Amino acid sequence: MNELTRRKFLITSTLAAGFALAARPLMAQVIQTSPQGLTAGEVKIPVADGEIPAYRAMPATGSNFPVVLVIQEIFGVHEHIQDVCRRFAQLGYLAIAPEMFVRQGDVSQLSDVQQIISQVVSKVPDEQVMSDLDATVAWAESTGKANTNKLAITGFCWGGRITWLYSAHNPKVGAGVAWYGRLVGNETELTPQHPVDIAASLDVPVLGLYGGQDDGIPVSTVDQMREALKQGDSGSDIIVYPDAPHAFFADYRPSYRQADAEDAWRRLQGWFKWHGVA
Repeated sequence: MNELTRRKFLITSTLAAGFALAARPLMAQVIQTSPQGLTAGEVKIPVADGEIPAYRAMPATGSNFPVVLVIQEIFGVHEHIQDVCRRFAQLGYLAIAPEMFVRQGDVSQLSDVQQIISQVVSKVPDEQVMSDLDATVAWAESTGKANTNKLAITGFCWGGRITWLYSAHNPKVGAGVAWYGRLVGNETELTPQHPVDIAASLDVPVLGLYGGQDDGIPVSTVDQMREALKQGDSGSDIIVYPDAPHAFFADYRPSYRQADAEDAWRRLQGWFKWHGVA
């Protein structure tokens, strides 16, 4: 893809409608948050090489809203992530979820998880993600509706790892909550660092929410992260729900655990209030 074609692709790309194919069949308990009283929908974020689509939700009236970056799972900014943004907006936030994979491909149309990982997610550079999130914060500030002095971040699965990394990258972040994001990994050109590598130097308080039955994130790596965090003074913490699997917050999937998800959501709200980003 040449530069002109790629730029055009970025500008004309839109968010997925509904749920990603690979996330189906959907569970009956899927949560649907009303947009009533909100300004919600797709926006375009100017970035270094064009524009990327994002989902934004905020109260329909007022301004000076605290900002929360909502970072997607491997399924992209599909309906679940958009609903999470509306939940935050109902709490008074300007919530925004930029589509992080748009240059590499449309994961919403892929039906196999391993295909999503190999064809798209594995090709996304951390450097690109950090730059796009910086641009997203700048966009929020440009709206005249946001108070970026109250900047929070939260992310799920793939986005959980990014939550840790962006909290280390941008000192303006006031607090983060990382949901079952990978903590350790191999150093590669695209992923030169992982959360455990930045834990000791982290300044931003991040709350990690993890499942004790997560097949992809062993509790031993959570323990490793806890030890690394003790070497610093960020005030970060990690909660492990002993019986919860990976993606226990994803109400549209069989992995959903209502009691743990609701407790974790309460903890998120308390964490953000305690650290002054609510």
